[in-house]
Amino acid sequence: MLVPVLWFALGLVLLIKGGDWFVDGAVGIAERFHVPEILIGATVVSIGTTLPEVMVSATSAVGGHGEIAYGNAIGSVICNTALIAALTAAIRPGKVEKDSLRIPVLFFFGAAIFYAGVAYLTGYFSRAVGAALLLIFAVYMVITVRKALRSPASALSESPAPETPAKAEEPEKEMPLPKSILLLVIGAALIAWGANLLVDNGTLIATALGVPETVIALTFVALGTSLPELVTAITSLVHGHSALSLGNVIGANLFNLVLVSGLATFLSPFALPSGKTIGSYNASLAVDMPVMFLVMGILTIPALKQGKLSRWQGITLLIIYAAFCAFQFFL
Repeated sequence: MLVPVLWFALGLVLLIKGGDWFVDGAVGIAERFHVPEILIGATVVSIGTTLPEVMVSATSAVGGHGEIAYGNAIGSVICNTALIAALTAAIRPGKVEKDSLRIPVLFFFGAAIFYAGVAYLTGYFSRAVGAALLLIFAVYMVITVRKALRSPASALSESPAPETPAKAEEPEKEMPLPKSILLLVIGAALIAWGANLLVDNGTLIATALGVPETVIALTFVALGTSLPELVTAITSLVHGHSALSLGNVIGANLFNLVLVSGLATFLSPFALPSGKTIGSYNASLAVDMPVMFLVMGILTIPALKQGKLSRWQGITLLIIYAAFCAFQFFL
């Protein structure tokens, strides 16, 4: 049991470090060829923070572990919202830009309704469903890029926290092209290796504990692959940019549904996991899906109406997340 846990932990480390290097390499290459910074932030960096989820879910689906692919996507949305964004709201609530949140929130709930409709009505995620989710992702990216290019000030406000004035005045050195390519290749390799370790050993741990793979995916795997968002949230809080954390979380949640689930489903269709039930009813349909909609509603609806995050939102979401985790393991 100890060996799979250690390999599982190593997989998490490789995923996170690989993601960092992949993004650094991609940004370095983009800057070398003078791709606009706005475009880099709206595409490469946004997708880069979701790479751990993409690789884990794709690897799981192809390996015949649809439960992990499904649970990782839903679990990451719940974790991002009810833990990461909740910490931001509970510790340092503040104002948010309603205009910048409106499009990603609308896209998220549109994709979530489609995703839930497939789960409730058919119980099977076919290749056509995966293609539809990837199409939603493509449309969202086109709209985001066009908006970023038209509104530089708005786009920059959603990019990572600005450097301190003293550091910003220093001229930035352009990363050598060979180093950028090396980081890109090594980062991709580490992500692939880490995803394999996470899936294989997560399955072993689930078997040893006698719990369904979906439970491991909804909790440990989801939390592990959400570490980039957690690091971003903590960094944003330290620098006083709570709105940045909210934007990153909502963007990551959308990508988890349309990119992560879309790619996994397109590569290897799978049926709705049925390892855990409440009475005779599928636990995912009875609990996981409703909780996903509930926590996103609590986070986004007041923010869109009032233009700010409140401490009560954060505390409520943290309580829901604790109850959700307790349900997964003890009920």
